[in-house]
Amino acid sequence: MTAQLSGAGPVPVAPTTAGPPGPPPRRRHPGRPVWAGRPSTSLTIGKGVVLTLLVAAVLVPLWAVLVTSLASRGTIDDAGGMVVIPREIDPSAYITIFSGGDVTRAVWISTLVTVLGTTVSLLLTVLAAYGLSRPGSVGHRGLLFYFLLTFLIFPGLVPSYLVVTGMGLKDSIWSLILPSAISVFNLVVIRAFFMNVPAELLDSARIDGAGEVRILTRIVLPLSKAVIAVVGLFYAVGYWNAYFNAVLYIDSNDKFPIQRVLQSYILAGQSPNVSGASVSLPGVTAYPPTLAVKMAVVIVTVIPAVIIYPFVQRHFTKGVITGAVKG
Repeated sequence: MTAQLSGAGPVPVAPTTAGPPGPPPRRRHPGRPVWAGRPSTSLTIGKGVVLTLLVAAVLVPLWAVLVTSLASRGTIDDAGGMVVIPREIDPSAYITIFSGGDVTRAVWISTLVTVLGTTVSLLLTVLAAYGLSRPGSVGHRGLLFYFLLTFLIFPGLVPSYLVVTGMGLKDSIWSLILPSAISVFNLVVIRAFFMNVPAELLDSARIDGAGEVRILTRIVLPLSKAVIAVVGLFYAVGYWNAYFNAVLYIDSNDKFPIQRVLQSYILAGQSPNVSGASVSLPGVTAYPPTLAVKMAVVIVTVIPAVIIYPFVQRHFTKGVITGAVKG
């Protein structure tokens, strides 16, 4: 084979031999990264089995508690304890605990502590987070370091007890609120969210004559509803489920929250103290079994979080991820 060049004779060209065709390029799904291949059938089945077992491990105990709380004395005696398969519905345990006595009073105490504590905690946390999110605020770095230092250094149980008793909060519902009024983790999350509010938006509000309180209430808070809802849920669930502060600081039985009453029933083995224990309704047991009453108290302590969570669920992922990752 030759090639003809201008002004020169033919130039020999070495013949080329084409090798066997290589494998075609590997095609990838346009919306999937290289390492995220399609899972095999066995892997998909294995994931389904594991998730099913995890869900069953959570739901089966809750189901047993619910069924036992609605079981009659005969059903509990036949099962020898916790009931899994219901035979009949007997609501006498719930009628008993809500007809007066320790449980009814404890529910009102826990509701008061939860509502008041969540309000105080959100107010203090939002104000502190907004102040620490402004770089030019007075003592910005020192106060931020002081708050973050509590992640590493915890004062301890005895100093906390001495502070609470020294401030005259012993045997008061404020002893269940003020010692845990601000969570530094929630403070850091809200601060990170506030720092991502555009500075130009805040500067334009200042030019129009708005003060810091007006900027916070009219601009920053409406933009932060997701993170505020999630942090409020954290605070509310924490106050509702807390019982250790009641063990330390509350001495009067008439000020026990529901978790403290549940702890005395389940762990200490005390019998439920209820008034109106004799229930006179058709189809309802006059004296419900003690185990059914205890399980009914467990359901009462769990049900508020189950009711509140669906209303905050749509803000949960957005509030936590946005507040924790950005900034």
